[in-house]
Amino acid sequence: MESIKILIQSKFKILSLIAVALTFSIIVLMIRIKLNKSFFYLFLVWNVFLAIIPYAITMYLNTKSNLSKLKLGFWFLVWLAFLPNAPYIVTDLIHIRIGNNTLLWLDVMVILSFTLSGLFLFYLSIQDMQRLIASKAKKIPITTLTITIIFLCGFGVYLGRFLRYNSWEIISNPQILISDIFHIVISPFQNSEAWLFTLGFGTFLVVGYWMFKNLKHATID
Repeated sequence: MESIKILIQSKFKILSLIAVALTFSIIVLMIRIKLNKSFFYLFLVWNVFLAIIPYAITMYLNTKSNLSKLKLGFWFLVWLAFLPNAPYIVTDLIHIRIGNNTLLWLDVMVILSFTLSGLFLFYLSIQDMQRLIASKAKKIPITTLTITIIFLCGFGVYLGRFLRYNSWEIISNPQILISDIFHIVISPFQNSEAWLFTLGFGTFLVVGYWMFKNLKHATID
């Protein structure tokens, strides 16, 4: 309990930013529900909850001073399974086209506010995992691993958005999931959309990561 308290204190500024971002998202969503008399975008609350899980995992791991490589490896796989849920919110923008045109700008603002929260949690969690891996396995090339993870997330988002898989199906329905992944891998030309989306969305996330990583080094004249 004491270690959790210390961690929260050390990350107070970041947690405050997350709280502000999420609060703003919820407020805008409530305004949209009130004005449009529709609960259509309420699913965004669940999506952002799923986006919090990977960051909660890395925060939890940071409280473990004697974390073994084996435990880190296990939690890394769990973390990786849930990580695509954070950038997945970006693709919720497709719902704009099936919504009504009443206060369309408000719909855009609602989705973008949740999207920014999801991406913020995504990059924060990646940074935390980088530190954990670097502290336990100094020989692993962190930059290469990070880029690989991000493109895997791009592929994970494709599986979730277009094939409608979710993280839980790794346990509940692994045979069909693995079969679909195997088919995409061995038949790239028949699944060009999957590869194109993974490459495009993965590159988008890599550029965002690069900007996020270098933001703290930027100075204002």
